[in-house]
Amino acid sequence: MASQFQHDKFLDMFQAFDADGNGYLDERDFQALAERWRALPRVRPGSELAGRVDTVVLGWWDHLATHVDTDHDGRVDMDELLTMVDMLHTMREVVAATAETIFDAVDENGDGRISPEEHQRLVDTWHGRGVDTAGVFEQLDQDGDGYLSRTEFTALWIEFWISDDPADPGNQLCGPVPTTRT
Repeated sequence: MASQFQHDKFLDMFQAFDADGNGYLDERDFQALAERWRALPRVRPGSELAGRVDTVVLGWWDHLATHVDTDHDGRVDMDELLTMVDMLHTMREVVAATAETIFDAVDENGDGRISPEEHQRLVDTWHGRGVDTAGVFEQLDQDGDGYLSRTEFTALWIEFWISDDPADPGNQLCGPVPTTRT
């Protein structure tokens, strides 16, 4: 069962994924998300990385359609999405594999690390709009070297999707988590 914090975090992601704003997720929303990722400079059309991005993003739609679309209508509402929270702990390898692909897509210059600017592009791409991330990167960069290594990023990515503790730095990876809406 999702906590209030997880509800808020997943609602933020739900709204970012719901490309057409119709209040539910379907395959077209994940196609739109993949298209946003393909717009990044390193994800060139026809490249191996573009294929991986499509496989990962559309693969998450397949997971949702298979595991949480309980009424099998080809749409996932927020309540159905929240049932995924309990499953993510058992999908750690799939979550980590997603992190690897996202890292490669965002590491624009291919230097094996994510800069604050590259992180900002990740957040903006994820949300489909500009997001204020002031102070977020400093929380993520726990060793203070000014970058996120692949290992750091993967750990933060897993923490984002699995953690229920608002104090865990990974929960800020996709931008600040809005607090409870009333």
